[in-house]
Amino acid sequence: MKNSKLIIGLMLIMGMMVLGACQPQVVTETVVEQVEVEVIKEVDASPGKLVIYSGRKESLIGPMVDQFQAASGIEVEVRYGGTAEMAATILEEGANSPADVFYAQDPGGLGAVSDAGLLAAVPADVMSLVQPRFQGPNGDWVGISGRARVVVYNTDELSPEDLPDTLEGFTDPKWKGKIGWPPTNGSFQAMVTAMRSEWGDERTEAWLEGIQANEPIVYAKNTPTVEAVGAGEVQVGFVNHYYLYRFIAEQGEGFAARNHFLTGGGPGSLIMVSGAGILESSENKANAQKFLEFMLSVPGQQYFTGQTFEYPVVEGVVIEGALPELAEYDVTAINLPLSSMSDLAGTAEMLQDLGLLE
Repeated sequence: MKNSKLIIGLMLIMGMMVLGACQPQVVTETVVEQVEVEVIKEVDASPGKLVIYSGRKESLIGPMVDQFQAASGIEVEVRYGGTAEMAATILEEGANSPADVFYAQDPGGLGAVSDAGLLAAVPADVMSLVQPRFQGPNGDWVGISGRARVVVYNTDELSPEDLPDTLEGFTDPKWKGKIGWPPTNGSFQAMVTAMRSEWGDERTEAWLEGIQANEPIVYAKNTPTVEAVGAGEVQVGFVNHYYLYRFIAEQGEGFAARNHFLTGGGPGSLIMVSGAGILESSENKANAQKFLEFMLSVPGQQYFTGQTFEYPVVEGVVIEGALPELAEYDVTAINLPLSSMSDLAGTAEMLQDLGLLE
């Protein structure tokens, strides 16, 4: 900067000297004033941040969150936990919650938060991206990916013909010691909530007690349940459909387990969704909307079908590989309103009373 000022000053002085040479007898005192000019560079405003409370595991949605952050420049903070845990946290925090988005594993958690009036209306152009069957009934959350409840069975011991048509068939004493289940899992609890809605509490409690009488092996999650079935530790397990396909992808077609979608209807023949909603108290609603749009884009939906083996909720997305078309399940699937799965607290109380939750 100093050299630049010196050069400019000398040029001005030399210019005045030239002028002076052309006009003799004129004595001129030259004062050179040096002026600094500040150059202002316009900087784009920060795209802001986004806080997500996720009831889905980081291994499932972490890659998509990273891609969204990289593509948008938005700083994303994710708090991971169980869906019921995250829903309870939001209910406790209320309007003071720092969360912008609640991303749940199942409709139950979203329904509980929606019933409390803590979710904002999803913009119509976002909601319209999703098939109506996967839209929140109050218009304040939207499905992100679909899953079916199935019975996973050991292929060395059983064939589909050996399995009952409904969940109630597994209370038969012949299944004693052969069942695996994960009572603490959010999707399992959503299924029990669906049972309570369809069957009523008395019948649901009787089913849970009937399974308990058959001395099931308890697993912490769906993954170890499916692994145990494939290893022959148990012969059947109650899980979501997509866990099997991960094992097949890793271990090949020789993995000794397959899925069976119950043909008798009822709450065992259930198709659910993971979904997300924007908190009414969010100060980053525009960024939250961008996140929902990103997850519902064709590349986002293709990620779920190709990487997590879930079903797209947006029409026109191709399902590849061994994953059956959802239409194959729809033949016997129960038509249960998503709004009927919001009473997670009542389900948790029932499971606690039966000693299935601590």
